[in-house]
Amino acid sequence: MAGHATHRWIVVLDIENFSVRTDPLQRSVRAAMYETLKSAMERSGLPVEDIVCEDRGDGVLMIAPGTVSPILLAGPFIREFDDELAQKSAMFSEAHALRFRVSLHQGLAVRDAEGWSGDAVNTACRLVDAQPLRDVLVSAPSARMVFIVSDETYRGVIRHGHRGIDPAAYLPMRFATKHGEVVHSWITVPGYPAPPGLPAAGENDDGGKGEGDSGGERGGPAASAGPGGQQTPGGAYRPVTFHTGTVQGDQFAGDKTVNVNTTGPVRP
Repeated sequence: MAGHATHRWIVVLDIENFSVRTDPLQRSVRAAMYETLKSAMERSGLPVEDIVCEDRGDGVLMIAPGTVSPILLAGPFIREFDDELAQKSAMFSEAHALRFRVSLHQGLAVRDAEGWSGDAVNTACRLVDAQPLRDVLVSAPSARMVFIVSDETYRGVIRHGHRGIDPAAYLPMRFATKHGEVVHSWITVPGYPAPPGLPAAGENDDGGKGEGDSGGERGGPAASAGPGGQQTPGGAYRPVTFHTGTVQGDQFAGDKTVNVNTTGPVRP
């Protein structure tokens, strides 16, 4: 029987273009993923024994207790994970390319006999599957990963600029779920001064139409979307737009995709 829900830090990793590969390549890529993940967790100082890692086939769901510092997750862990991927990329062929979308969120989650659940887990999965995030990774061919955090994580952790975390490297983005919920988030790409594929502040974009699955990216450039005209790290308010495209839904509830076709600036 499930116990009470407790506060957790939730990280979701998803491999780009996983499902289009042959079975032998998928097995090899998964082995490299776990080797990379284990090394990054150890080298970043995360308490490996306290973090649950659930297999998702083409990725991993990580559940960390609230006692784990989010600064370690957003800073040293992401840096070490990217460094480990850089070493792998020097050895692997293009067919074996190991590129990831990674999300970080927080909230209540509960464990039962089969695994973890909760709205916070669903949100973390929506973040990693968002079409704008997929578009950014496509627009960053030399990148090994893209990293997305929820707005509350950005406000509580990222924007303060703790050691190893650069708020200026993040850009805001929002998207709508199947149920019409608007999710606010922030994206960064390690090795890039700013995420490519997101338009400058105030620009609208009508691209990005098309459906994506868990194994690949389709569609045009994503549109940036600041959370409700939120103040940027530089102190100025940024006009924002909805992304026009499709968004993956709950991995656990079985949601499909949704077309979003709403653009326009949001005033502070």
